[in-house]
Amino acid sequence: MSTRYLSGVQPSGQLHLGNYFGAIRPHILHQDDAFYFIANYHAMTTLHDAAKLRRNTFEAATTYLALGLDPNRAVFFRQSDVPEVTELSWLLSTVTGMGLLERAVSYKEKVERGITPNVGLFYYPVLMAADILAYDADVVPVGTDQVQHLEMTRDMAGYFNNTFCGEGEPPVFKLPKTQLGTPQPVPGLDGAKMSKSYGNHIPIFARGKELKALVMAIKTDSTPLEAPKNPDGDTVFALYSLFATPEKVAALRDKYERGGYGYGHAKLDLLKEIEATFAPAHERLAELERHPDDVEDILRDGARRAREVARAVTERARRACGLV
Repeated sequence: MSTRYLSGVQPSGQLHLGNYFGAIRPHILHQDDAFYFIANYHAMTTLHDAAKLRRNTFEAATTYLALGLDPNRAVFFRQSDVPEVTELSWLLSTVTGMGLLERAVSYKEKVERGITPNVGLFYYPVLMAADILAYDADVVPVGTDQVQHLEMTRDMAGYFNNTFCGEGEPPVFKLPKTQLGTPQPVPGLDGAKMSKSYGNHIPIFARGKELKALVMAIKTDSTPLEAPKNPDGDTVFALYSLFATPEKVAALRDKYERGGYGYGHAKLDLLKEIEATFAPAHERLAELERHPDDVEDILRDGARRAREVARAVTERARRACGLV
């Protein structure tokens, strides 16, 4: 029996390197029996511009497809095209305690960063749980910032199963496992976790002068060029390590520690690695953008396949709690 992978990405702005290493690249590596969706409902917790949401959703779709997602292998769809998840989120909310949601670190961090809280942002983990449980997912590849939400998903599934499934009856929901995309969050221009919300991100498909300006703006310390530098804790080195081969990373570490090599040099080396990594995808992206109807067809077919599974899971849940 194959292992089913499930994950999603928010279309709340340009997808960036944090999205790539934390989610997209792991998704591309596991495409067989995988369900990947564009989480446009989740984006609405902070994005209230209809035209921008539509544009961001299209850009998220073309980004995934350009980077190598094959819709003939993975089920790729828009979250909002599967309405069963909103019903499941309500069913889960009736057995989920307020205390569980109040402990969500992601919610607290966003509020601390100045994002105006709304009910949707607070409710986010419940909808995320429904997204995962609707497809009988076995494994959810995520970044470290989403690990707590996966634990909450398992808690909610357990609450529901314990409440509505009698002794000897099969559980309605599977308990999914977590798979980390990167050991640590991808750092942004300021050294904090890269995030669109924080404005410290590097878009995946930035290129030319825009990309160079962003890379050269990465914050570093004031160690002079001739002095040795500590690569550990340096944002440029951390980003370079995500792109380059182990041999290149070891060589860069040696340059840092010997001295005579400035942060400006390191940034230019990072720039080369980023450009080389995404060059083939730029060509595929241009082709997809010329054929938006083909992209729409892919998303609609993915939604059709996703709903077949979600309907069956929702029916189990409805029967268990007495709605059928």
